[in-house]
Amino acid sequence: MRVIKQQTIGGPEVLEVVETERPVPAPGQVLVRVHATGVNPADHKVRSGYVQFFGDPPFVLGHEFSGLVDEVGEGAAGFLPGDEVFGWVTPPHGSHADYVLVPEASIAAKPTTLDHVHAGALGIAGLTAYQTLVNIAQVQPGQRVLVHAAAGGVGHLAVQIAKARGAYVIGTARTANHTFLRELGADELLDYTTADFAGLRDVDVVIDTISGDYGPRSLRTLKPGGILIDVVGVGIDRTAVTDQARADGVRFLEYYLEPTPADLAGFADLVDRAGIRPFVEETLPLTDAAKAHRLSESGRVRGKIVLVP
Repeated sequence: MRVIKQQTIGGPEVLEVVETERPVPAPGQVLVRVHATGVNPADHKVRSGYVQFFGDPPFVLGHEFSGLVDEVGEGAAGFLPGDEVFGWVTPPHGSHADYVLVPEASIAAKPTTLDHVHAGALGIAGLTAYQTLVNIAQVQPGQRVLVHAAAGGVGHLAVQIAKARGAYVIGTARTANHTFLRELGADELLDYTTADFAGLRDVDVVIDTISGDYGPRSLRTLKPGGILIDVVGVGIDRTAVTDQARADGVRFLEYYLEPTPADLAGFADLVDRAGIRPFVEETLPLTDAAKAHRLSESGRVRGKIVLVP
């Protein structure tokens, strides 16, 4: 099998195609033949050393995938060879490969309304939006939800999930993305290059995919008891926004993805029931992983980039 491996920390040029033996599932594990694997900011953060959760290289990157069960280990009774599944995994044994070995608890049946390319873009960005809006914020009909970088990977899925929950959705995005976002259901849009979103009021939930000064500015938009959820992850000092939230009587939460089988299955069900669909701007061969990283790091990707073997 082929994997996209890096032997050292660095830029996209450190990614290389390597041939290796196909793994055999241990008890409780499932071997999945990858049909599509999404590219996320987390991938280039690990590759560049910005995130150091996984020790030193070598790594195989990739956090999300969709494919067919190829082989199951002893005790992995929930799936059979040939089942269509999607899920998540972490480096150093990531999903940018022909096959990925995962614990059974890390996969769920693929949404029936999506092909593998689109399901392969869901495991990280989609589950992030699902857990923040459904599990944490528990968005209700009529609530006002503000989504930053609404045209991005997490953002465009958060728009759709919030609408499926009956919310009034406000998004920040460049004007060039406004038509796209209206088609996804956004009710109100602000171009962050020309308008100050901090002038908004009576917002119930903010999904912040930018962090930095967006946190304190977003707190001003919240009604009493509202919640700001920062999904960016490690590497940013949130002391100021934490202190300000406490003083303002609103909630602030740093979110970290913790996929569960129940959430993967619940999200897949919502995708099928509500017609949620990830937008895939670029589909590239697995061997073009370096190009995919360059595109992802540009910060100008609408929706997702997906690699296919």
